[in-house]
Amino acid sequence: MNTYSKDYPRPQFIRKEWTNLNGEWEFRMDDENRGEQEGWFNGFDQCRRIRVPFTYETEMSGIGEEEIHPCIWYQREITIEGAKKTDHKVILHFEGSDFLTKVWVNGQLVGSHKGGYSRFSFDITDLSTEGANRICVKAEDFPEAEQPRGKQRWVKNSFGCWYVQTTGIWKTVWMEYVPAISLAAVKMTPDLPNKCLRVEYQVDAPDGPLFSGAGGCNLGAEISFEGRLIARTITAVTKKSITVEIDLDRSEEDEPWGIYTWSPERPQLYDICFLLFRGDELLDEVRSYFGMREIRIEGDHILLNGEPLYQRLILDQGYWEKSHLTPPDEQALIEDIDKIHALGYNGVRKHQKTEDERFLYWCDVKGMLVWGEAPATYRFSDEAVSHFTGEWMDIVRQNYNHPCIITWVPFNESWGIPQIKTNRQQQHFTEGVYHLTKSIDRYRPVIVNDGWEHTISDIITLHDYEECGEVFKSRYIQYADGIMAGEVYHSRYRSAFANGYSYRGQPVIISEFGGIAFDGQPEGWGYGNTVAGEEEFLKRFDSITTAIKEIPYVCGYCYTQVTDVQQEINGLMDIRREFKVDPDKIKEINERQVGFLRKM
Repeated sequence: MNTYSKDYPRPQFIRKEWTNLNGEWEFRMDDENRGEQEGWFNGFDQCRRIRVPFTYETEMSGIGEEEIHPCIWYQREITIEGAKKTDHKVILHFEGSDFLTKVWVNGQLVGSHKGGYSRFSFDITDLSTEGANRICVKAEDFPEAEQPRGKQRWVKNSFGCWYVQTTGIWKTVWMEYVPAISLAAVKMTPDLPNKCLRVEYQVDAPDGPLFSGAGGCNLGAEISFEGRLIARTITAVTKKSITVEIDLDRSEEDEPWGIYTWSPERPQLYDICFLLFRGDELLDEVRSYFGMREIRIEGDHILLNGEPLYQRLILDQGYWEKSHLTPPDEQALIEDIDKIHALGYNGVRKHQKTEDERFLYWCDVKGMLVWGEAPATYRFSDEAVSHFTGEWMDIVRQNYNHPCIITWVPFNESWGIPQIKTNRQQQHFTEGVYHLTKSIDRYRPVIVNDGWEHTISDIITLHDYEECGEVFKSRYIQYADGIMAGEVYHSRYRSAFANGYSYRGQPVIISEFGGIAFDGQPEGWGYGNTVAGEEEFLKRFDSITTAIKEIPYVCGYCYTQVTDVQQEINGLMDIRREFKVDPDKIKEINERQVGFLRKM
């Protein structure tokens, strides 16, 4: 796989002409929400300085105030090159800004976006001029439980496992020059059984002769593996949406293995270059990559590339001490993945957060499985349904192409759907989200509702923080039928199924357990009793991890968690990413084989 442009925010859709707008911006709080009325979008004074993309709540922003300020403003000047603007569109991209974001260019409203975890873009071509241009951004993030919040608190003080809020811009802001006639989007679906890649193109162009006759456009794709050309296609652009299947099978030529597959053990990736032509004129060029892998369910097994997959996952909330939800830099993401591998895990459940896309890129490159999870709302209402559904559909669509993502988790522990056990309206909502997710991605498993009270779900996942391995094992073997029937509560007085739903032979994963904390740590909490030192920790960790492996019908687990997070101090590393116990000993326990083999 080729080396991709360092820091490029969307590494699966790379162009050459772009400008990173992170760095120092002018900043002002608007606690009385009067900025729009007073015309702050034309520029404002009484400014502070903030370092984007870090939120004002964080030390790395240069401000570090944790109080709730629901309305904030940013402004800065950007320079636009007139020569490029002549035949290009100027696109302003936001990878993440929480929650309602409004953007003005030179005093004119460009647009707005709702949702703190999905990315968005604005075409600012018509409102910008050659040379200096003023960008003003207002972010509104009221502490409302109907918004998809993830682990952000919605009250004054942090509590339980909810932490300091994240307000406004928290991911990269950047500008890109995009050709007037261009490739707008690409959806890539690996079809491993048929040894081909299905590509769905979206072309951005005016209607008319560009789609037919001598003046029409052609779209090319060149696929290579480790520098060797594998396939080349040319497709006439007859409409703005086109689907093409590209044959990758070279088993009869010089590629004896036929298809190079992606897996945690061998994360092999193909490079692909998209080329949009009109006659001999190259209009647009976009570089990307993909992995050939198949994830499917067969009976009570999860199969990766046709082979049973035992998932050794760890819960990853993606928080840092001085920057909270925003990674301090790309190297921090790489180091997290490397340290998770060093602990013997083959995947992460990215909990209540849509991580920086560079994280997903490095998981693709390094072979780390990922469960993509939705940030939860915490009150059920029509408004919450609307907010959640729109943002979740964007998240699934925007991250679809990453081979590392093997499971979608739209709901966790009945958060935002507190009466799902008995309330048919809330059950309908989860069924609807399941089917909407499948309408975009019919291949990946979808879990509804992780840990508790499942409705329609491809995998049954159970949360259990039992401390004793023997008790753990006995519970899930002796009472297996009762748990799967929803008659025996497995955790916190919760059943595995909502009323009206039942076990239908799906795979079973223990998707939260552990959470062990040490004596004498800073004020905070873990699950169950604390342990006195490494020896006691490893004994308990071994006991419960091995117990799960010895439950015959369970095909994976997810330990809580990678690092401490603010008041929650039950990570295998502290918030500074220092190991609390010897990672080699954790790795040995995770990778140790137990005395039976699950058979198909």
